[in-house]
This record gives sequence, structure tokens and C-alpha cells, in this order.
Amino acid sequence: MDDKQTLVKCLVWDLDETLWRGTLVEDGEVRLTDGITAVIEELDSRGILQAVASKNDHDLAWARLVELGAADYFVLPQIGWGRKSDSVRRIAERLNFAPGTIAFIDDQPAERAEVAFHLPEVRCYPADQALALPGLPEFSPRAVTVDSRRRRQLYQANFQRESVRESFTGPDEEFLRTLGLELRIGRADDEELSRVEELTLRTSQMNATGVHYPDAVLRELCADPAHEVLVATLTDRFGPHGAIGVLLLETRPDSWHLKLLATSCRVVSFGVGTVILNWLVDQAFRAGVHLVADFRATDRNRMMDIAYRFAGFTDERCECSTDQPGEADVQRLHLVPEPRALPETMRLDAPALGLPRVP
Repeated sequence: MDDKQTLVKCLVWDLDETLWRGTLVEDGEVRLTDGITAVIEELDSRGILQAVASKNDHDLAWARLVELGAADYFVLPQIGWGRKSDSVRRIAERLNFAPGTIAFIDDQPAERAEVAFHLPEVRCYPADQALALPGLPEFSPRAVTVDSRRRRQLYQANFQRESVRESFTGPDEEFLRTLGLELRIGRADDEELSRVEELTLRTSQMNATGVHYPDAVLRELCADPAHEVLVATLTDRFGPHGAIGVLLLETRPDSWHLKLLATSCRVVSFGVGTVILNWLVDQAFRAGVHLVADFRATDRNRMMDIAYRFAGFTDERCECSTDQPGEADVQRLHLVPEPRALPETMRLDAPALGLPRVP
């Protein structure tokens, strides 16, 4: 995708004369700008996160957002007297979003220019465009899934997890056991296909090839007996994480070809990628086949290369990894499977891939 087509994942709002009319320190009775509530609610329903970067007294501004009934819609509020670019950068880093997926709206040309200078990939909009944002292509995902509609709640729950984790004094492994993690891997059905498409579109750091698979292609693969389209979901005591992983697998008599593995950045610290790969390796061992995995390096997915190598994939040449032509920029990694143990920090519910599908 080029920059104009890249979807916005988070919109960062200024407050004075943007989200609300007036300047808070001069007029404590500021009101939300006409039509802004509808914009906030619509973007939220599409799964676009919203945050605040405002030069204001934090306690006073946040209290006013609460009074106006808008506070719950905003994650990671950055309210203080520092540079707006620093606030936007902190939001992007905390969310683990690329700057190109962040948008910023402010009534002051100088503030937009300051953000654009320090963060040129961030898209900046004047306040008088606020009501038009839902109609712009970068704010219009092709599909709105169950996970999209509750994305804000998923992130807010994750911030709670992080807060509890910071106060936990034991080893990380012990903390993970306290979460009651349950990972489910299943074959994608009609309802989940849009979630799979969204994952391939939104995930860049933990996407092994950077390829986006549209809905029509996914449906063709689901209908093909030689392919598996698998989606992974995760829950814990704080609630659901939603769909957090997708695998596209071609099953052949002597080898399984992992064409895509993508997992959400939100669950990297839980070791979910490792669990998924170990499960797949164990399934391949039980089926008596080799594993081949595609990897295409991008400017953001080095972590996936490390995950494959850590799981045991190598550049070793094998007939099963060279008998199919591949694209020039795609590495074809290879692994001879051995049995893998079940995870110790989470419960795993997954199908037996070597068995015939149940209609």
C-alpha cells in the first residue's frame, strides 16, 4: 500500500478549539464542537483508536472530558505543556504503531507544522476537517469486524495487564501463569474470514511476508482441500484479546508449506508466536512431513525472522523446499520436525491437522 492507502490506526486529537470550542484555561465551560461526538463514535466503531495530545493542565482537562462523557473513548492521553510531536511519538511507541498509521488533528497551523517536521510520516489535519474524517479513505477500513468494534476495549484491557505486570515481582513465566491464558487455533469460518483479512492488513511487525490477503482469495483457499486457513484467538482473566494470529498453510503429501504467519504485536510478550510455531511443528511431526515457511523481509518484520530461526527453521536446502518456484524476494526456510511439548503458561485448544477435515 502507498501512504494514501494506508489505514489510520490511531487519531490523536488536540482539545482547545478542536475537540471542543473554546480554551479551557480561559473558559472552564467549553463544549464539544458540533458534530464531534458522532465522529468520535463512528471512528471508534470502525476500530480506529483515538488519543489526545493537548497543551493543558492534565487534571483539569481530563476532568472536563469526563464531564462531557468523552473520556472513555480516548487511550493514552498526553496532556501537559511539552511539544505535541513528543506526545504523538509516545502514543505511537506505546501502541507499537508505525508513525504512518497515526493521524493528528489540531486547529493551530504551527502545532501541525511542528508535528509534521519531527514526524513526517504522521498525517496532519486542520480542525475544520474533523467532520469530514469518516468519509476519507484512510479512515475507512474495507471491513468492520467484531474485533474492530471492540478494539478500544481490547487495548484498554491490555493496559490493565501491563499495569499489573509492572507491579508483579516474580519471574515473567509466573506472571503469565496468573493470567489464565487460553489460546485457541481453529479453521476460519465465514464469520472469521474478515478478521483474518484485517490481521494480514494491520499487522506489519509480526507478518512473515508483509502480504495482504483479500477476502476473495481467503475464501478460495478455505474451499481448497489442499489449504488450511487457521485463526488464533486468545483470552485471559482480563477478557478476550480477539483474533491475534493467522496461518495460511498448504498441505502436500511430503511437506507442509507455511505461506503466511502473522500475529498481533499486542501478544508478543506472551510468547504466543512461539506456541503457535511449536504446535505446528509438532503437528507436522505427527503427520510425517517436512515444514517449509516463506519469509519476505520488510522494514518492520525482523522479529518474525528471529521467531522462525528460534523455532528451528534454517536455510538448509531440501527437495521439498525447492520443488516449487517462489518469488525472487521470498526466502524458503526449511525444518525437519521433531515432537514439541505443550506450553506451560497457557491452555491450548487446537485441531489435529493430519486428520481429514470434518465437514
